[in-house]
Amino acid sequence: MLRTQISLSAEEMRAARDEAKRLGISLAELLRRSLRTLLPSNSSRPWMRYAGMIESGDAASSQRIDDVIYGQKD
Repeated sequence: MLRTQISLSAEEMRAARDEAKRLGISLAELLRRSLRTLLPSNSSRPWMRYAGMIESGDAASSQRIDDVIYGQKD
């Protein structure tokens, strides 16, 4: 990761912090996700546009990705 510095108004910072808290993510992750929605995706890997945007609340979800995406089988 590269580090950068940005300037936000007090209201922008407050709103961003509130949204990050609501989502249960860091401010940095909120900003990365926001940028991903605005920037053109890499056409060779279109699925990467959605990487990291789904949260299941299950720490082991990567081991059971089909259950997370499609639901558990009956």
